[in-house]
Amino acid sequence: MSKIILLFLIFLKIGAFSFGGGYAMLPFIQQEFINKYHFITNQEFLDLLAISQSTPGPIAINSATFVGFKTAGFWGSLAASVGVVIFSLVGLTIISHLLDKFKDNKKVENLLTVLRPITLGFILAAAVSSGKEITWGAYDIIAFLVALYLLKKEKVGSIAIVFIFGAIGIFMALF
Repeated sequence: MSKIILLFLIFLKIGAFSFGGGYAMLPFIQQEFINKYHFITNQEFLDLLAISQSTPGPIAINSATFVGFKTAGFWGSLAASVGVVIFSLVGLTIISHLLDKFKDNKKVENLLTVLRPITLGFILAAAVSSGKEITWGAYDIIAFLVALYLLKKEKVGSIAIVFIFGAIGIFMALF
């Protein structure tokens, strides 16, 4: 099977079963592309996270585009991107037509209640495994704590934090 078809099928599967958005798909990307197929390294996965956060658009599309391009160039990025969105596109189109009918359905509400903690578990699993790959120096710990403080206590937007630490990184690289 060609890498392009494989990328499409894997991202189709990830898009179909990643409830909770782009962050919830990160453990699936780790499992498939780092552990199973070895298409990307752990360091490239961390780069994927940084790039996906600093470019416009949903993390799912940005991640698929990055992995697809790294693995099989332009056609790989196209196949991965289409694969990750096709299930959501079709599924949400159908769901949007049925939403009024099922919005007060107790079974649907229970399903969503069960999926929320699972989604959080996926996101935390990706955070923990990614955190293990970072070489934690003094700057890294301080940057992490300051970013967390700015986000949670001072309510500074994530975009501003990216720009602040990006400028600090550029400044540190120059001197």
